[in-house]
Amino acid sequence: MQQRSPRGFPGYSDAAPLDLDGLGPAARQGLMDRVLGGTFNAWADAASRVGHCAHPIKLVGSSSRVDRTTGEVVSSYSSAHEPFGVTYVRCGNRRASVCPACSRIYARDTFEMIRAGVVGGKSVPEHVSSNPLVFLTLTAPSFGPVHTAKGGQRCRPRDGHAVCEHGRPVACWQAHESDDTTVGTPICPDCYDYTAHAIWQWWAPELWRRFTITTRRVIAQALGVPDSRLREVATLQYAKVAEYQARGVVHFHALVRLDGPKSDAGYAAAPASISPRVLAGFLEEAAARVRFEAPPCAGHLAGTLRFGAQVDARPVTATRGDDPDAPLVGEQVAGYLAKYATKSASDTTDPRRECGHYRRLRGTIDDLADERVAGDEYELMHKWVHMLGFRGHFSSKSRRYSITLGALRRARQRWQRIAADCAREDREMPVLDFADLIADDEEETTLVVGSWSYVGTGWDTDADTALALAAADRARAYDQWRAEQVRTH
Repeated sequence: MQQRSPRGFPGYSDAAPLDLDGLGPAARQGLMDRVLGGTFNAWADAASRVGHCAHPIKLVGSSSRVDRTTGEVVSSYSSAHEPFGVTYVRCGNRRASVCPACSRIYARDTFEMIRAGVVGGKSVPEHVSSNPLVFLTLTAPSFGPVHTAKGGQRCRPRDGHAVCEHGRPVACWQAHESDDTTVGTPICPDCYDYTAHAIWQWWAPELWRRFTITTRRVIAQALGVPDSRLREVATLQYAKVAEYQARGVVHFHALVRLDGPKSDAGYAAAPASISPRVLAGFLEEAAARVRFEAPPCAGHLAGTLRFGAQVDARPVTATRGDDPDAPLVGEQVAGYLAKYATKSASDTTDPRRECGHYRRLRGTIDDLADERVAGDEYELMHKWVHMLGFRGHFSSKSRRYSITLGALRRARQRWQRIAADCAREDREMPVLDFADLIADDEEETTLVVGSWSYVGTGWDTDADTALALAAADRARAYDQWRAEQVRTH
């Protein structure tokens, strides 16, 4: 397929400068100082090398690459040779609200990791696409009525004269838009059970762990084998992300796949008796059965915790067909999960949502943390107030689902190093095998020896940071435009 010239991108020419309207007087002066002082080009090169990271790590030191066999120094590098005397390294933050540039890389890696478990590739065999696959969503239970957006329908049309025990109306006749900051806030804050919300959020990772155990037991029972021997018949694999709902509680999205017996090769064909729809039924049954008796928290009885009644388990196909009523497409779902993995934590820091509901929830968690007993299960709760009490991983997978994020990062770093060596030595870039790029470090023919010290984080001025953010936003827009050109041509 012939690619269109990047000059067709609406923001490519000089007539479409970066959006710097938000720069204050001090930042504008800093930008002028860069240009007039002759350091702008050097800064632009440094920013480009870290992909316009918003908060790069600054290091000083040097390193050398040594041949493992001969001990010969192949190459050397020192931060002293950089224009500003420091080496900038990406911050690597996955949150789009913290660093848009690094979160895009995290999302891309997450997408490739999840996609490989759907259609194969990246060291995963293509026949994995024949195994049953389900897109699962598990929600939290209700802790009290909240305002909702229902696609133009009224929020909670009830008896307009009825009031709760605190004298507030129980009805809401407005039709909220999805971006309305009222969405997710309680109809009555005093009726809303903030303590139960905080405790459920704290134990959500445990509920997920128990869900995976229960699912394996349900499958073993259906196949007529003991739980301990299920791996001889089938194995459960998944890639899961957590996303904050507007009310400030997480729910889980996951791609769940059933493989055949456990082996060194992995990815064997699943039992013929289990189709994607049958697997979806097993997941729904397991979600309904999961229970956890949470220990008391600061004198509050937590009771029995469970997932919400809204469980969505939908079969997934590897590729899109012609039937509009066909199951979800794996690559489409992989894109959803990658997006959730980078945006989920940012919802709790969105200034538009710094409403009374979020402040009260954080206050509840603070109070519970202050009242907890040293050594109990809630001892570290105060460290997770900023995450509204959720202490789990936002993105995780089972061991055999697909390739790891670490292997993808290692492949990218090795490719970049080889490309840099080829450019420095003025030689042609070789054809690289992905298996070599993800090989363990023990298979490397060279050893990196260095000494580095941390000297700070972030750019030197607000103008530098604003420029990096604007450039990262332009790069994101270009990637979206280019993807659209590929789809439409």
